[in-house]
Amino acid sequence: MKGFIVDVEFVWGFQSRAAGLSKTNPSFYYPPPTTFIGALAEVIAKKNNLGEAKGRDIIPLISSKLLAIGVRPLNCLPIKYEDINKIIAVKLTSGVYYPSPSDLARSFDSPARGKTILSSLDNEAPKLRFFIIFKDTNFNGFSVNSNDFWGIHRLGSKESIVNVTNVIEVGEDDLELISESRGSVNYSFPFSENIRLLKELTAKWVFEVYIDPFKIEAYNESDNPVTNYIAGKKLLPYLVPLRVTSSDPEYVIEISKNLAMYRYKDEVILGWR
Repeated sequence: MKGFIVDVEFVWGFQSRAAGLSKTNPSFYYPPPTTFIGALAEVIAKKNNLGEAKGRDIIPLISSKLLAIGVRPLNCLPIKYEDINKIIAVKLTSGVYYPSPSDLARSFDSPARGKTILSSLDNEAPKLRFFIIFKDTNFNGFSVNSNDFWGIHRLGSKESIVNVTNVIEVGEDDLELISESRGSVNYSFPFSENIRLLKELTAKWVFEVYIDPFKIEAYNESDNPVTNYIAGKKLLPYLVPLRVTSSDPEYVIEISKNLAMYRYKDEVILGWR
């Protein structure tokens, strides 16, 4: 078992939208867990000289050994909004290449697209902290170490540029499995019937629905995260903290069955055993 705590600094915010809705689909409060996993997979694919198609196979492998993943804001407040974007169609339809001056209606579009600004609360660049824990870091043909997280350069669309400012590698000896069924967590956490919500101590906590990062099994036409999201399958609601005070987020919960809380110093995250 090994964990990594990763501090990520944003230039302005990010663009990562809910799939399968209208052209004006909204953004999320924070980059979803699968977006972070995808960013890590991109670094691993480059390191191992894999093509784009083979690189997609890394994401299910990472998911198969994932015990916990969450995020919390360090100094910022997310603000969701939508603005107009010009889209240029590049395609071949019925022998006609687009964009085409003879068919402007099909060549361009200007829908409103969701984005999230991360507004700093202390005049520093906005930062988020991710906490991810694996059963082990040796996969089929590759391994994950702290250097891989330093290579993450975006979270979301190509405009969502980020800079990793700190990575802490947490070994099994330093990662404490909390034995009590009741405790407080300070990272976003998945919600299920085996969790009892007791009290919000600090921050405002809201629900968001993500593709289940623990059940990414394939990237084919019939079974892939986007198709499942549109069909409402393999989704997982998360409670995410919105920082409204200077205090770190904290939520008191009670868990049962195969859930677990992991602690490293003051960092506590909910995951699976």
